[in-house]
Amino acid sequence: MWSLLQTNLLLFILLYSYFSSAVASSLFPSSCQLQRQFHLNGMHKSGDVILGGLFQVHFFSSVADLSFTSQPQQPTCHGFYELGFRQAQTMAFAIDEINRNSNLLPNVTLGYTLYDNCVTLGIGFRAALSLASGQEENIILDNRCTGNLPVIGIVGDSSSTHSIAISNVLGLYRVPMVSYFATCSCLTDRQKYPSFFRTIPSDAFQVRAMIQILKHFGWTWAGLLVSDDDYGLHAARSLQSDLSLSGEGCLAYFEILPWDKDMDELRRIVNVMKMSSARVVIVFAHHSRIVNLMEEVVRQNLTGLQWMASEAWTEATVLQTPQLMPYLGGTLGIAIRRGEIPGLREFLLQIRPDLHHNNSYGNSMVRFWEFTFKCRFAPAPTGWVEGRGTLCTGEEDLDHVDSEFLDISNLRPEYNVYKAVYALAYSLDDMLRCKPGRGPFRGHSCATLQTLEPWQLIYYLEMVNFTTPFGDQVSFDENGDVVPIYDVMNWLWLPDGNIKIQTVGEVKRSAFKGEELILDEDKIFWNFESKKPPRSVCSESCPPGTHMVRKKEEPKCCFDCIPYSLECTNCPEDFWSNPQRDHCVPKKTEFLSYHEPLGICLTAISLLGTFICVIVLGIFFYHRRTPIIRANNSELSFQLLLSLKLCFLCSLLFIGRPRLWTCQLRHAAFGISFVLCVSCILVKTMVVLAVFKASKPGGGTSLKWFGAMQQRGTVLFLTAIQAAICTTWLVSSSPTPHKNTQYHNDKIIYECAVGSTVGFAVLLGYIGMLAFLSFLIAFLVRNLPDSFNEAKLITFSMLIFCTVWVAFVPVYISSPGNYADAVEVFAILASSFGLLVTLFGPKCYIILLRPELNTKKAIMARRNGTQIFHIQ
Repeated sequence: MWSLLQTNLLLFILLYSYFSSAVASSLFPSSCQLQRQFHLNGMHKSGDVILGGLFQVHFFSSVADLSFTSQPQQPTCHGFYELGFRQAQTMAFAIDEINRNSNLLPNVTLGYTLYDNCVTLGIGFRAALSLASGQEENIILDNRCTGNLPVIGIVGDSSSTHSIAISNVLGLYRVPMVSYFATCSCLTDRQKYPSFFRTIPSDAFQVRAMIQILKHFGWTWAGLLVSDDDYGLHAARSLQSDLSLSGEGCLAYFEILPWDKDMDELRRIVNVMKMSSARVVIVFAHHSRIVNLMEEVVRQNLTGLQWMASEAWTEATVLQTPQLMPYLGGTLGIAIRRGEIPGLREFLLQIRPDLHHNNSYGNSMVRFWEFTFKCRFAPAPTGWVEGRGTLCTGEEDLDHVDSEFLDISNLRPEYNVYKAVYALAYSLDDMLRCKPGRGPFRGHSCATLQTLEPWQLIYYLEMVNFTTPFGDQVSFDENGDVVPIYDVMNWLWLPDGNIKIQTVGEVKRSAFKGEELILDEDKIFWNFESKKPPRSVCSESCPPGTHMVRKKEEPKCCFDCIPYSLECTNCPEDFWSNPQRDHCVPKKTEFLSYHEPLGICLTAISLLGTFICVIVLGIFFYHRRTPIIRANNSELSFQLLLSLKLCFLCSLLFIGRPRLWTCQLRHAAFGISFVLCVSCILVKTMVVLAVFKASKPGGGTSLKWFGAMQQRGTVLFLTAIQAAICTTWLVSSSPTPHKNTQYHNDKIIYECAVGSTVGFAVLLGYIGMLAFLSFLIAFLVRNLPDSFNEAKLITFSMLIFCTVWVAFVPVYISSPGNYADAVEVFAILASSFGLLVTLFGPKCYIILLRPELNTKKAIMARRNGTQIFHIQ
């Protein structure tokens, strides 16, 4: 709250002092004059369109004398930060690369104005106001515009606190601001920060990445340290909220690191860490705050901790020292996505202070040159030359200097700067390619280079979508956040004492898999004697025979294990005791499924039989006028084929999870289909017998009782009896799904209870009776003349049918669970295939392979001089 109050007060003072030039306008009607001009370190390059940038080129600033006995002096910066300067040069390189690209912003030259914020809110805010409004001391009101153009977009700021303060003001004027390092989740509020974008993921995603790592290693008990600013406090709030919602862990302690070097407070924090049982420490803070903390950690020799670093200090070289590695070795950290920028190193080697330095924009280049070559430009400070210090010439060779500035193997913030510049450039390119009359603005108008307003760029920035040379896609969501991806880093302490920060995984979000953590655990260095991940829990899991009781006024991760009483309680019907017998677990449910091998095989065989029936039906229909089809009662043959197809298909009702309708339908469909099939066979047998009798002297009257109408009526009557049996069974005692626990105590066999055993027995008995009757009649007429030898085929088919179903009954009764359904399906398929092959196999053989036998003459039987030929 105090930091927010300070920020608002500072904003008011700066806005008042900066815009108080309105008072002067009433005194000088022909011109106006800035009340105060800020002197800022920076670099400038002219162009048709200017982009602004805010970077940390210096670490500290000197506070001016505020006695107000004389005019206050401008703050001065010191403590050169070469990586911040490299980030600024990356923006200059990106703009130079864009200007050389004929496909992007053709005929438009980009320029830049880059300022140093000195890691100070006041200086950063002065710089942002200067970028938005210009720095000209005098503005002539005569229809002419002179001086440096205000920028149309700003790359920066790096700090979340700075970005919040600056966006609060620039958002009022809709000046787009694309940060490369501000991660506070609060900046996703589009109502407060409507013109803010960023190329670094939000802390909300970083917090969830941290929780995924905690979950992966089973760390449910951790400490949390944060810096006393928007970055740390918002991260702490998000982490506490997400941990509470996910239930993945608890915080052992939560401490806020002081801004200054308050040794008493730091000593207290380290004592809390030492007294805690948590072995994992999560830190959301900038490295400048952690340096002070680590001094106290070293002083108290606090080892044995697993540190988890936020992206703000994961790669901080100031902490990667031999003195700190006994404590920080093995640190796991979240890092900005690494990228590659071709041509950047060559660009950095070409910079010279005489080419880039401009007195109007500070002396950052001079500071860099003096810092890199340990020299001073003339005039040198007093005593520098006398102390054998060297003078800079500006011609020194950067390529011969071992400097982190030229190491581009690990570009992370620089890669975000590069993407931010290109996001603004692609947005500007899309805007300038607008066709008049099809624009998004009022009256379908387009923006032009001459009438360009910063707010117009925001429309195109929200829709920008491009791919970097490194292969990363850049686009912004509705909150101005980029598609999130982080690298997971590990601090490796090598045996020779060297230190290496290595990538051991990544955490990212995708449209298909959501948030995903990928880790290569074999590469992770653990700074413990066991060389394994530490154990960090408040309470160990309770052993068998005990249960958890939460400790009073403690987090839910802390509990006691209390033995169970000697009395045991029965589990519910659908549950079973686990091996430890300390709680109930759901029983496994089994049934004949389409997904198991047995179910798949039976389904395939059933469909194969159906397919063969269709083929045979097609063959018979195509050859329906040939003698062999007509001589063997073609109408009954077609009815028999259709009934066999139904027999094959009804077996599918026995496979799959039992439901009420499948339980009721399966046996009814099975019974009616097989009665229809056996009835056709019985009628065919009786017709054969009647025809033979009619061929004898005085037997002509036999056929009148077996005409076509009588045959159809007989089949329909016999089938109707089975339908009545099934209807009575379903109405009186319908089969229902049943959970059977008799076979296994720890399993539920999901099956169909037949309901009425009598109904099922009558259904099977009726089929058996018809089959036995068909077998008996066919057996009696098996020795008829060759013209009627179909009786032999019927006899053989009924023998197979009866054998299968006689064997079915004892096997079905003795089969447990879902195997009973499999036995019934097997009996259905076996008997159906038996009938199909024996009755129709020989006829298909003659039709397809021996067509010379499919003639009237060949079929005429000649035995004892008698010729009998019956055509149906």
